[in-house]
Amino acid sequence: MIYGYIRVSTDKQTVENQRYEIIKYARKEKLKIDEWIEETISGTIAPDKRNLGKLIQKARKGDIIICTELSRLGRNMFMIMSILNTMMEREVKIFTIKEGYKLGDDLTSKVLAFAFSISAEIERSLISQRTREALKRKKAEGIKLGRPKGTKSAYYKLSEYKDVIEELLCLGIPKTTIIKLFNVSSQTLYTFLKREKLF
Repeated sequence: MIYGYIRVSTDKQTVENQRYEIIKYARKEKLKIDEWIEETISGTIAPDKRNLGKLIQKARKGDIIICTELSRLGRNMFMIMSILNTMMEREVKIFTIKEGYKLGDDLTSKVLAFAFSISAEIERSLISQRTREALKRKKAEGIKLGRPKGTKSAYYKLSEYKDVIEELLCLGIPKTTIIKLFNVSSQTLYTFLKREKLF
C-alpha cells in the first residue's frame, strides 16, 4: 500500500497544495497512491490522537507513506524521530518531497536512523534540563511546588504546570518520568490528568 499523508494545522489552510505536491511526486516516481490520510490538527498533538496514529498502526512491511515534508508528521524533533523510528522498525518506508528522504531498510536509512536516535536522545536531555530549570526558577520566584497547606486535592499541585505537562505528554515523555520531575505520586498525576482531560 502507498499512502499519501496530508496535515494542515487549521481549517483556514488548504490540503490541496500538499495533495498536488504528492500527486506530482508520485507520478515522477511512477507510484500510485492507494489511500489518502488527511487531517486538520496541530502537529503538537500526540500521534495516537491523530489520524496519523491510525495510519502508523495499520501500515505494514513494505508500505510507503508519502508526505510533503517531515514537519507534517510533527512539530518537534523528538516526536518526528520517534515516529520515524517506529516506522523503520516495522520496515515501512517514509518518502518526503521537500527533504528528498526515502527512509526504508537500506544502509542510508539505517545511518539516518542512528542519527535520529542520537538527536532524539539529545532532545530528551534538553527537555529534562529545561524542565528542571523552569522548576528551579519557579522556586526562586517563591512559588511553592508542593501541595498547598490545607488542601487535599492533587489538582492544585499541578494546575499551574498544565502547559508544561501537556507539552511533555505530546513529546511522548513517559508518565513515570513526569512523576519524578514533579516529585508527585502516580495517583496525584493521574488525578490531575483526569480532571484536566489530558488522557
